[in-house]
Amino acid sequence: METTSKHIQHEVKRAVLVAVVMLSFAGLGRAQYSTSGASMNPTTASPTVSNLNSLQNPFLGSISSGAATPETLRLSLKDAVERGLRYNLGVLLDEQSTRAARGERAGALSHLLPHLTTGTSQSRETVNLAAIGFPPTIKGVNPIVSFNVFNARIYASSPILDFHALRNAQSASEQVLAAHYTYQDARNLVVFAVGNAYLVTIAARARVGAAQAEVNTAQALYQQAADRYQNGLSPEIDRLRAQVELKSRQENLIAARNDHRTAKLNLARVIGLPDGQKFVLSTEVPFEPFEGMMPEKAIAEAYESRPDYKAALAQVRAAEAHRRAVIAERYPSVGVEGNYGDLGLNIPHSHETFLAAATLTIPLFQGGKVRGELLQADSRLKRAEGQLNNLKGQIGYDVRTALMNLETAAEQVSVARSSVSLAHMTLTQAQDRFASGVTDNIEVVEAQEAVAGADEAYIASLYQHNVAKVALARALGIAEQAALNYLGGK
Repeated sequence: METTSKHIQHEVKRAVLVAVVMLSFAGLGRAQYSTSGASMNPTTASPTVSNLNSLQNPFLGSISSGAATPETLRLSLKDAVERGLRYNLGVLLDEQSTRAARGERAGALSHLLPHLTTGTSQSRETVNLAAIGFPPTIKGVNPIVSFNVFNARIYASSPILDFHALRNAQSASEQVLAAHYTYQDARNLVVFAVGNAYLVTIAARARVGAAQAEVNTAQALYQQAADRYQNGLSPEIDRLRAQVELKSRQENLIAARNDHRTAKLNLARVIGLPDGQKFVLSTEVPFEPFEGMMPEKAIAEAYESRPDYKAALAQVRAAEAHRRAVIAERYPSVGVEGNYGDLGLNIPHSHETFLAAATLTIPLFQGGKVRGELLQADSRLKRAEGQLNNLKGQIGYDVRTALMNLETAAEQVSVARSSVSLAHMTLTQAQDRFASGVTDNIEVVEAQEAVAGADEAYIASLYQHNVAKVALARALGIAEQAALNYLGGK
């Protein structure tokens, strides 16, 4: 029984670890689709994994808001998700990336718009007439001449036809679209992170309750064995065996309480609660069967709704536009420029002057610049296409895995419920047999171990079932809209 209990605990920790690592790799993997300036580079928390902090994955961190209050906050799952969407570090960073992409697009669009500047100057100049062609030997003429210059002028220029600037603007627009979808994906990932952290805390709280019940049972069994020993009805080994079991259950309770406190700290970090804020979870997430969903239909819906897939498509379009922009550097460009203003010795002696010109620029030889940039653009496009194809396969894997986990966990919950009932019945019968003197308390201790294992299996399977619902919503790209409904069984 001890081996079975350790195996179950190992499986529970492994399941939680998989959820955290899944979140970590999701945060790291999605970074390749984020935008960074003008570059075309397609750029939970569990007590068992303490090194996955916000420095490695921003979705496990947050920016805390306000100061802790003396009151104990009642935190529902909905409140936790809303706080996470406001204060989680991952979503805040992606929001700033979106703003940066908009700024880059504004810069790219500026090359297609007219530019107007003005300037006014009053200067004193001294020139050598001999330096500009006057004979230095003319009598009565000093070759060194000084004079004032006043110039007030407006300068204007505008492109008329510039394919390079046009394609760059198109690429920047696609980058903004990709950043927007990446931000939406960040919100979905925050919902997954918060949901997982909340469910981990619920499971940890349930383990505390189960461990306390096991301590109470072990205490009663120990008292029973001690009484029988005092009355000469049982050997001392029964009392010692019951005492060892009691100490073991007390040790498990201490560990469970620590895990619960750690899980609450992790949840607080994900949603940005002030440091030291006391809170209790107010949402219960019992077992609710999930309505069936066909994998093929779910995958098709995921292609339509997943923001990271839309971001990857936008990145491919941006890379294609950037490549066309590089090619367009070889094309002629047409523009106009001019200036208008007053020029003279000073303001009273100035006169209107102007310049108007049409320009035609024809690139002839640029030293291999375009060829080098084209090689880089081709490489970026291939990377973006490869990442898109990989993500397409990943979506199918995510959806099928989530559905499989959901079905398996539902079956495990059903079996675990039955096991809990049978284990308690076995414990009751073992206690009665020991009280009647039919057997020693080895059966009782084994039955108590079976109860502990059954409780742990039920808590773990319930957590796995609920977190699989959140993972499915994330895999479909609708976590923000549907995760809470999914946890209700819809």
